[in-house]
Amino acid sequence: MSTDNFNFKRRLVILGGGESGVGAAVLAAKKGFDVWLSDMGNIADKYKDVLNEYNIPWEEGSHTESKIIAAHEVVKSPGIPDKAPIIQKIKSKNIPIISEIEFAGRYTDAKMVCITGSNGKTTTTLLTYHILKQAGINVGLAGNVGKSLAFQVATCNYDVYVIELSSFQLDNMYDFKANIAVIMNITPDHLDRYDYKMENYVNAKFRILRNQTTDDAIIFWQDDPIIRSQIEALHIEAHKLPFGESRSAQSCAWVENEMLMCNVGDNSFAIPRDELALPGLHNLYNSMAASLSAMLLNIRNEDIKQALSDFEAVEHRLEYVRTVKGVRYINDSKATNVNSTWYALESMTTPTVLILGGKDKGNDYSEIEEFVKQKVKAIVCLGKDNQKLLDFFSGKVPVIADTHSIQEAVDKASEFASEGDTVLLSPCCASFDLFKSYEDRGTQFKNIVNNL
Repeated sequence: MSTDNFNFKRRLVILGGGESGVGAAVLAAKKGFDVWLSDMGNIADKYKDVLNEYNIPWEEGSHTESKIIAAHEVVKSPGIPDKAPIIQKIKSKNIPIISEIEFAGRYTDAKMVCITGSNGKTTTTLLTYHILKQAGINVGLAGNVGKSLAFQVATCNYDVYVIELSSFQLDNMYDFKANIAVIMNITPDHLDRYDYKMENYVNAKFRILRNQTTDDAIIFWQDDPIIRSQIEALHIEAHKLPFGESRSAQSCAWVENEMLMCNVGDNSFAIPRDELALPGLHNLYNSMAASLSAMLLNIRNEDIKQALSDFEAVEHRLEYVRTVKGVRYINDSKATNVNSTWYALESMTTPTVLILGGKDKGNDYSEIEEFVKQKVKAIVCLGKDNQKLLDFFSGKVPVIADTHSIQEAVDKASEFASEGDTVLLSPCCASFDLFKSYEDRGTQFKNIVNNL
């Protein structure tokens, strides 16, 4: 019996009508499943058009429980928490719940380069994709960036996928395998989804190593204490390729005399640090991880070096907006946790007015305290409730302000900044108290700055 005939009998329910869910629905439809999609919220028109094009039945604004628990398997959007009542109901019926990535992986033999981490994963993913694309590889971009993996598996035929994976996507992966797994770093983030237990979050991140064999590889930042302890504790069959600023006995990428050095097996190359398109220590690590991934895929060294030098930065990540009256404005709205803001402050070379705040996810601001004392001349808090920020940073900077709109925040920051300073939007927090997303927050910031 063919797989497609078998699938035709199986009822697959998709929860969530965004990029991930709609992609999974299209793949399921093409593979002959009895598929149905349900979203508790509203489905965007562009996704409704896709669902209708493939004759996939859907609902929005509610979950019809009787239809959902009739499923043989459920594909869950990564944005739906396990505590959601419908998820608890599905689990009580012992219906398997998987991620869109898990589902897509069943239907492709392409090589998978999978990148996770609390920070840097988007830039590393886009940089890795850029290197492979420039080198002529038939490559797809998926996960948190690009089209959903499932949609691409359904409609394209790539040889390699570069996939950014969040902990939420990793939670419901079981048989999927990364040929190359990259872990950039692990710092406290999304703890509200993990019972405020760091070990639960760490375990989710390390699911990226599931099913790896001696034919596969794990690339990781060697100086991250959490990653290092996990690597030492686990029995890992995959080849280990650590990277870091300083060279250790096992290092495969490091800095030496202001040169980025990369070495995999008997292949090595070096590129001057000042030729890298992306400045800053965090971007140095991103360049290392992307280079090692490309070397494992046998990309020519010259192609890697060229791509490292001509890559364009990610929007909303240390994105230069403009200079007004001698003040530089930087949009780092993608900094939704403390560690990400640490890297932003690490790269600042001028007195800084820092705009931060939003939906706090259990943040510990002591991580950036020293940089704030050294580099920040004023803090502008931006959020519905800034009391935690005000309590922590009051007295640690010369000036601190409490604002509740992006316009008010930019006005205050402009007031505090002098010629030669930098205004940095690097919020440390999620955006959902005042904005639709970090992209919405960053776009509003740029619009206001461009009208100063």
